[in-house]
Amino acid sequence: MEIRNIAIIAHVDHGKTTLTDKMLAFCGELMDGGSMDSNQIERERGITIYAKNTAVNYKGTKINIVDTPGHADFGSEVERVLRSIDSVLLIVDAQEGPMPQTRFVLKKSLELGLKPIVVINKIDKPGSDVSATHDAVFELFMELGATDEQLDFTTVYAIGRDGVAMTNPDDERKDLTPLFETILEKVPVAANDTTKTFRMQAFNLAYDNFLGRLAVGRVYEGVVKAGDTVYVKSEGAETRTAKITKLFTFHGFTREEAAEAQAGDIVMLAGIPDIFIGETISTVKEMELLPAITIDEPTIVLDFLVNNSPFAGKEGKFVTSRQIRERLERELEVNVGLKVDFSSDENRIAEGFKVFGRGEMHIAVLLETMRREGYEIQISQPQVIIKDVDGVKSEPFEEVTIDAPAEHQGVIIEKLGMRGFIMADMNLKHNTVRMVFTGPTRGLLGYRNQFLVDTKGEGIMSSRVLGFRPYAGEITRRQVGSMISMESGKALAFALWGLQDRGVLYIAPNTEVYEGMVIGNTSKGEEMTVNPTKGKQLTNMRASGSDEAVNVIPAWTMSIERGLEVMTDDEFLEVTPLSVRLRKQYLTETDRSKSRRK
Repeated sequence: MEIRNIAIIAHVDHGKTTLTDKMLAFCGELMDGGSMDSNQIERERGITIYAKNTAVNYKGTKINIVDTPGHADFGSEVERVLRSIDSVLLIVDAQEGPMPQTRFVLKKSLELGLKPIVVINKIDKPGSDVSATHDAVFELFMELGATDEQLDFTTVYAIGRDGVAMTNPDDERKDLTPLFETILEKVPVAANDTTKTFRMQAFNLAYDNFLGRLAVGRVYEGVVKAGDTVYVKSEGAETRTAKITKLFTFHGFTREEAAEAQAGDIVMLAGIPDIFIGETISTVKEMELLPAITIDEPTIVLDFLVNNSPFAGKEGKFVTSRQIRERLERELEVNVGLKVDFSSDENRIAEGFKVFGRGEMHIAVLLETMRREGYEIQISQPQVIIKDVDGVKSEPFEEVTIDAPAEHQGVIIEKLGMRGFIMADMNLKHNTVRMVFTGPTRGLLGYRNQFLVDTKGEGIMSSRVLGFRPYAGEITRRQVGSMISMESGKALAFALWGLQDRGVLYIAPNTEVYEGMVIGNTSKGEEMTVNPTKGKQLTNMRASGSDEAVNVIPAWTMSIERGLEVMTDDEFLEVTPLSVRLRKQYLTETDRSKSRRK
């Protein structure tokens, strides 16, 4: 059977997973309500976080499909997948055109010599402009240094949601046959030399409670059978031996156990407990290594600490440093964009670990997963990684693309200007303005929520990392102060009613609070210590304010991402299975004064 290997790449929300689901349904592999986004957090957020494999049979050809994430924070998932496939479907929204992550994923695939098939999706949107989008994609190919052969790309037009594709936008809209025919015509048949010795490279890892760690990879040469003894090798490491206990191939949403697998296929192997991404697996010891998989480095760092707040241990099952360490070690096995420094530092407030990630969302998803598993943890404010490049102090820079109603452009330019961003481009189309800025990643930390407020939820912002550039100097990030509780107990509606005029509250009446907990922010920008547990003084005398109704405005509920954005460098975010709380590192006013004097 012939095999074709493709990956689906695109900017966030351009329709990758929807199209993959429709391709599976078209080939009879999808049950009602099924989706490639099987992870609970992916379904809630409506985004893809982990790259996933599937396979369909079309006219006797097996097509292996890898669905990849579109968010910049999960870019490492895309990078390693592209090495194992022969072509990509580059999906572009017919209205938005190429966006920052389109550029990132296309650049990676062009560098590897892949020839993309362009799918212009959502052509039924009211604001879609098919020819302009096609021209913009062609310009992007030129800009990224595509070869003449890559520039001669095939374009398919689609409405992913309806499961239809056309080779011309005006053709009859029936089903996905034109897309599958294009794949058979344009994607090269996977090299299937079974005469050579077996060689494969792991590009993804999975975990099974019974089988342990599983290696997902492409078989480049030869044949592998269950029960074979293999050698595992990587650059600068000793060669290890292992025995393949089970072997799986992909079919639809399921993995199927197989007796053997041949060159060209994407398979999953069990029996190598210490396998890592990028390692070469072969049946001979003196094998030639496959090229290493390189991944862009992290841009932010923060501390993961044992929760030591007054409410510590009330909600979580896993609360000790050893349990957090084991969980992070497990995460490192499958999360390649993450790095953890386990060496403890004497200057820390509590025992903890330095965690390096690709962005706020990358860290927020890890924290959300951990809290659902029963972990209690507290984290410090994310900081960008500052490093020395050729003797110059450097920090990560990002390019930010913003689409927003034209009336909001003034406030966006003002806010980003204060955060060290410089406008590179601006276009106005149908009362929507597209602005491109470049500036330090530091300036983006904590801006997303502010952006939603400034654009009344109508703006779209996306970014891509440009690399390390000279340090941009001082910038203004936060214009509000913290409202700190001076008492422990239950917050009362009467007290909160009196405090809500001073800023935005993070807690509702009847919430348990402790001394040093941040219960809101102050609009004037200075820190304020307050008593949210104060009740109304009752006397026999009637006063003019006695019968005033207490109307408390709904609180700004604290989520992990919101906490990461609003916290300051002297605060911790306490994350437990049931609560997310913001607190000062030093809980009492006396301790805070002492630390400031130091």
